[in-house]
Amino acid sequence: MSTSTASDARQPLVGLGRAELSALFAEMGEPKFRAKQVWSWLYAHGVTDFEAMTNLSKPFRARLQDRFTLARPDIVTELASTDGTIKWLLRLPDGNEVEMVFIPEEDRGTLCVSSQVGCTLTCKFCHTGTQRLVRNLGPYEILGQVMLARDRLGEWGRKEEKRRLTNIVMMGMGEPLYNFENVRDALLVAMDGDGIGFSKRKVTLSTAGVVPMMERAGDEIGCSLAVSLHATTDEVRNEIVPLNKKYPIAELLDACRRYPGVHNARRITFEYVMLDGVNDSDADARRLARLLKDIPSKVNLIPFNPWPGSAYVRSPDERILKFQDIVANEGLMPAPIRRPRGEDIMAACGQLKSASQKLKRADRDRLAAEASAA
Repeated sequence: MSTSTASDARQPLVGLGRAELSALFAEMGEPKFRAKQVWSWLYAHGVTDFEAMTNLSKPFRARLQDRFTLARPDIVTELASTDGTIKWLLRLPDGNEVEMVFIPEEDRGTLCVSSQVGCTLTCKFCHTGTQRLVRNLGPYEILGQVMLARDRLGEWGRKEEKRRLTNIVMMGMGEPLYNFENVRDALLVAMDGDGIGFSKRKVTLSTAGVVPMMERAGDEIGCSLAVSLHATTDEVRNEIVPLNKKYPIAELLDACRRYPGVHNARRITFEYVMLDGVNDSDADARRLARLLKDIPSKVNLIPFNPWPGSAYVRSPDERILKFQDIVANEGLMPAPIRRPRGEDIMAACGQLKSASQKLKRADRDRLAAEASAA
């Protein structure tokens, strides 16, 4: 299997779309059908070795081997929870690390994918938010997570109805809409019916509310949308989701109403972490029901998942149940409680964090100078 190495200067093929592959092979002087052949090997068969591309000539395979790589991210650790959840710590070619999580359920299997090393945001209840942004992931690093998960789960060649991995959620490390183009390009490949073949309704992008990019996401990606709301007043949301100071609740909800394709059969999911004494009162529940009443939506109530050093406490079960009852009855909308998964391996919602650290400017300049001199 191809693996990523910091010294490998070859260009990744994983992550390239149809137009990019066509342009690449045209530049190499190859006929148009080459792009279709390689696309199929990449995304329908998931090959990790150019020698497996048996309908290509041996000289052409050798050219591909010399110039390109089929590498996935390297697995640093793979942890399995007692509930079946799997968390991978992945190392990228430059040595940075991200985490991804597979969550198996009775009727689906969901892969939680990262979009950044670290995070642009500083949500107070989220472990990833304590890690400063290091950099955005490229399309090959985002899609490479999906490819690697399919490798590990034995999904290539398996009929759709027998696949364990059925859904993708962009809910791992990072804010996807602050890495829009790379996330878009990766997801469009993942949703292509002649390749990996996830349907748009089984791919969800989660945002903390980057309002200017939301409509564009609906137009250019077209997947399902989840919004990390977590509060019903600007005062509280300013504290726990600081992005709210830039895009307050009213502005965020207006963007949700305008999200392309939203209707009762395709609802926006609002994520609401339950923090004891912070956002879990009866008054909060009633405000939430009123705020969302004219938006086709459902609310995922998320019991807070603790992490070392966190300042918050999970709301008691009886408080969450009362909150759910008010939202469902007064808002006339589904309000399921998300059962925490993978807590024993720190894989639950809000618990992901890698050891990668933001480089100081002097270190970045030094590394750039060394690379130029090499």
